[in-house]
Amino acid sequence: MTTEVLLLPGGVMPADLAYGSLLEELGDEVDAIAKDLELYAGPEPPAGYTLDHEIAGILRTARDADFDRFHLVGYSGGGASSLAFAAKHPERLLSLALLEPAWMGNDDLSPEELDIWRELDRIATLPPAEMMPAFVAIQLAPGVEPAPPPAGPPPPWMATRPAGLRAFLAAFSSSTLDLDDLRAFKHPVYFAVGGRSNPAYFARMAERARAIFPDFTLEVFDERHHFDPPHRSEPVRTARALRAHWARGLRSER
Repeated sequence: MTTEVLLLPGGVMPADLAYGSLLEELGDEVDAIAKDLELYAGPEPPAGYTLDHEIAGILRTARDADFDRFHLVGYSGGGASSLAFAAKHPERLLSLALLEPAWMGNDDLSPEELDIWRELDRIATLPPAEMMPAFVAIQLAPGVEPAPPPAGPPPPWMATRPAGLRAFLAAFSSSTLDLDDLRAFKHPVYFAVGGRSNPAYFARMAERARAIFPDFTLEVFDERHHFDPPHRSEPVRTARALRAHWARGLRSER
């Protein structure tokens, strides 16, 4: 039986670059589609952008691929979109994998998380040259330095990212994620978090997720952080974890 998977990237790197190493490791045994975000379907974010745009895009991609029920993997902004999809369309999923989702609703936030969201709102008002470094820094653990930017001019797609990230942050602020719907989600949920990511952001979110999902597995990648994520830097380990997770998703249906 073919394993059918959709993978959503974060708000910066395109899907093919984000998941290239992981897809190579998974090989032909997995029918996996790395799907770009609807946020970047055009040169500007869609008018009135919300996470419903991403939900509609997932449904369309699954329909076009003849995926009836499938496994969904989402990183960062794609993880937030995956959570929104799981809340509204659990019947379409066999499992859910979250790689440091950027957002998991606005309810039950700890004081530390509220401080981070206030700072993210401030960062969103900065000009792009200041916004992007600040956006990276707030998601790293204290004392962790980001990697230097690649040499040479930035790729063309990078020009759309400041506006896209602002649209994502606005969508998170205005969105409602029904936690009761997620508590009713019976399929396996895998949550990966980096040991060098900001613990007040991602580890706190993982704690909330553990209390919400009935079938929950947390894996910590001690040497990774949000901008050095496991699906890029440890594809062998990540592929092994996802294969085991997907197998559990199939067994839970029998």
